[in-house]
Amino acid sequence: MTNEVTVPLLPCASIDDIETFYEVLGFRTTYKQRKPNACVGVQREDLQLQFFEIAGFDPEQSYGSCLVITPDIEGLHRAFAAGMRAAYGKVLVSGTPRMTRPRARKNADGLGGFSVIDPGGNWIRVFRDATTAPTPTAAPAGRLAKALANAVVQADSRGSVGQAVRILDSALARPHADDDPVEQVEVLVYRAELAMVLHDPQTATEMLSRARSVTLTDDESERAAPAFDNAAELAEALR
Repeated sequence: MTNEVTVPLLPCASIDDIETFYEVLGFRTTYKQRKPNACVGVQREDLQLQFFEIAGFDPEQSYGSCLVITPDIEGLHRAFAAGMRAAYGKVLVSGTPRMTRPRARKNADGLGGFSVIDPGGNWIRVFRDATTAPTPTAAPAGRLAKALANAVVQADSRGSVGQAVRILDSALARPHADDDPVEQVEVLVYRAELAMVLHDPQTATEMLSRARSVTLTDDESERAAPAFDNAAELAEALR
């Protein structure tokens, strides 16, 4: 048979908070009830999610998660980010809810992905459709790029932010003369993002300042442009 549809059913502490948040991301409510069990369904184009409310539920302890496969992770991320900016004045990068940026994942064959962590603590993991994706980029070769790839797996995939921080801090503490300046910028900006997840604005500000102070050639500046776009977004969230 074909044309089956699977709809994840995820836990939350408040269906009202869930409904409000997903409206920000461009979803519409398809179903909502209070009794006998509080639940809500939301939909954005072909993406459908449903949630059930548990009294006293702690989002920080949630194991709720699902995968979203799409050919256009960048477009979906831009739409979600625009909704957040309109509702909150910034993209949420720390706390619950929040959203990570699209990044290549070495634990997903180098394909890009990002995650939305919603008010229920559920990880909505968005990945590029491998059948429509371009050939993944080669595995990182530089020392800092390898550290960054490992840190992304820990923080963006596993939620182990502390382990990711230890990986990056160890790499930054031992600079090498042949380190790629672009990789240095990328590591510093990601370290700033992790600092914000850990509610450490002082370290985030310091890392962003260090990233801006890295000397780059014109070609390196062009390669580092995505990292500086992320840095600008983080600086906006710090205000």
